[in-house]
Amino acid sequence: MTIGEKIYKLRTNSQISQEQLAEKLSVSRQSVSKWETDQSVPDVSKVLQLGALFHVSTDELLHDDVELTLPQGAENIKENITYNKKYFGTDGFRGEANVDITSIQAYKIGRFLGWYYASTLSGCREYNYRPKIVIGKDTRRSSYMFEYSIVAGLTASGADAYMLHVTTTPSVSYVTRHENFDCGVMISASHNPFYDNGIKLVNRYGEKMDDYTLSLIEAYLDGNFEAIGVESEDLPMACKERLGCIIDHVAGRNRYIGYLISIAAHSYKNIRVGLDCANGAAWMLAHSVFDVLGATTYVINAQPDGTNINKNAGSTHIDVLKKFVRENKLDVGFAFDGDADRCIAVDENGNEVNGDHILFILAQRLQSKGTLDSNTVVTTLMSNLGLYKAFDKAGIKYVQTKVGDRYVYECMMENGYRLGGEQSGHIILQKYATTGDGILTAIMLMEEMLDRKTSLGKLASPVKIYPQVVKSVRVFSKSGVMSDDVIRESVAEISAGLEGRGRIIMRESGTEPVIRVMAECENEKECEALVDKIAGLIKKRGYGCE
Repeated sequence: MTIGEKIYKLRTNSQISQEQLAEKLSVSRQSVSKWETDQSVPDVSKVLQLGALFHVSTDELLHDDVELTLPQGAENIKENITYNKKYFGTDGFRGEANVDITSIQAYKIGRFLGWYYASTLSGCREYNYRPKIVIGKDTRRSSYMFEYSIVAGLTASGADAYMLHVTTTPSVSYVTRHENFDCGVMISASHNPFYDNGIKLVNRYGEKMDDYTLSLIEAYLDGNFEAIGVESEDLPMACKERLGCIIDHVAGRNRYIGYLISIAAHSYKNIRVGLDCANGAAWMLAHSVFDVLGATTYVINAQPDGTNINKNAGSTHIDVLKKFVRENKLDVGFAFDGDADRCIAVDENGNEVNGDHILFILAQRLQSKGTLDSNTVVTTLMSNLGLYKAFDKAGIKYVQTKVGDRYVYECMMENGYRLGGEQSGHIILQKYATTGDGILTAIMLMEEMLDRKTSLGKLASPVKIYPQVVKSVRVFSKSGVMSDDVIRESVAEISAGLEGRGRIIMRESGTEPVIRVMAECENEKECEALVDKIAGLIKKRGYGCE
């Protein structure tokens, strides 16, 4: 096996892209591609880096006659394990605290992660390796309970737990990636009410955890030890000096704040900025960043009490910030959700600037700088027709994915795109982050306003939003609704009747027992009627649980 074939096998076994490997080695993606196709050979320094990254010797890499040894049992388990998504949806394990997701399950997730990253199953080859895992949380009352449970599980399995305390999801991603943690854990249910909570996991590259690892966690939660290659009745406990340590790591959060500040090229002096922190994870961070950058900040919903996160606040209740901006005559406003991976803006006139507007503004910014790779933006099925018409007029290409920032990011990485996002305000700028980052998005909008010397309203004006009505229907069986022929035929009939004037979409929520029905056309009353027709049919067919 050639060195190129070995690099390819190690990379794909670790489930990382050529672009990610290139970034780790400080080379171009083209260099990695040439290595893997044996068009060129990495120099000695890169061979040493590859060996350290994948835990293999230089002999294994350099000599064609030396067989490359992957972790024992890993390939067989990968072939046999299936991911049922019993617990983990598109954005983590989420539900009502101590009803759908319990402290016992959180402890077990910690136990598994602490064991897994020291086992050959994860690719670890170092004897008595001590995993390092970083944990953040939002402001929900139950977040503290889940944090302590996960930390107890991690340390019981021999891993060191680094605690960021209250922080944002993108900060956990950033710290995990830049400080060489084995993985990161964020305790949050994002935009959900306070009584819900969730556990989000990111890999060592700061990306959402892969399905293979999640399938192993689910197998362990269900007591299926055979599926994870464990013959005993439970995972081994760490004892004596092998017990994990708990480390206060607020310094990591501070480094993330410094990183955000470093991105800005302008002073925001004399700009009146409104911030709605949703009584969530951004309540300290956002204010600190904009204050340092010189803005005159007006902050609302930054007094979390454990039960008021997202309550009539933040990006899902944008009317609050719209009114605040108008009443205080502010230049711009930014609203975040509970874990601050979303941002919805408000312009100088108090008008909403949603994720579709933001995508257009940032696409034009990258296009003008020659950094919009392939001149393409990644959107989702829920993006507004008005966005696509604006893209067409600006000569910008686009692709669509399923709803979920996970699918947006996967599409970006597979195709080398630099910008993607959702109407809800998840915006991914691949140059700066591996996940949606609300505060980063706000900074980039500020930078574009100052570069262009214009207002946010004027930047967003080319996007004429079509009326769009979305209704969420709580159901007993999402898969049952999606496979019901009567419902499917009704949706298809409506779509055909719109004849290009609009569209209707029915999709499963990735985080709740909900079917979302969306209609989009030139007339809002028509949209409402179409959505009500399908929602009513879902209930009539016996799937509704309200």
